[in-house]
Amino acid sequence: MILRGQVHKFGANVDTDVIIPARYLNVSEPAELAKHCMEDIDPQFIKAMKKGDIIVADANFGCGSSREHAPLAIKTAGISCVIARSFARIFFRNAINIGLPLLECPEAVDGTKNHDFLEVDLATGTIKNLTSGKVFTAKPYPEFMAELIGAGGLIEHTRKRLAKRS
Repeated sequence: MILRGQVHKFGANVDTDVIIPARYLNVSEPAELAKHCMEDIDPQFIKAMKKGDIIVADANFGCGSSREHAPLAIKTAGISCVIARSFARIFFRNAINIGLPLLECPEAVDGTKNHDFLEVDLATGTIKNLTSGKVFTAKPYPEFMAELIGAGGLIEHTRKRLAKRS
């Protein structure tokens, strides 16, 4: 799967409270959550981003609470993937469960600026900065995780497997 989009760059320790502020946690509709994605760290984020864009962040992205709303808000807003130096483990797992691709690649974080355009090949882990011409390599997903992401997450993957058995 090849993803292309403009970079929205953030620093270290972006926690789930700024990804989706706690005042919206009583909302269960993903489209409504998406409207408030990142608004406490960048009030113009939703207006500035386009479907397919990419978040690039420093270390410990998704730290804080274990709320599943955070990766859901990012994915539903239209972000195609998140690249960071590192991720909070529970955020990483929640993102994979809903089919939001995450790549750990410190070199890409260091070699990417806000508004650059990236092309990401999830199968190989290749990240091309189309603005600067630099190429980076993240560790690609193992086959079973790539299947989960390609299916749209754990629930969709399970539905497809069960449908094949019927």
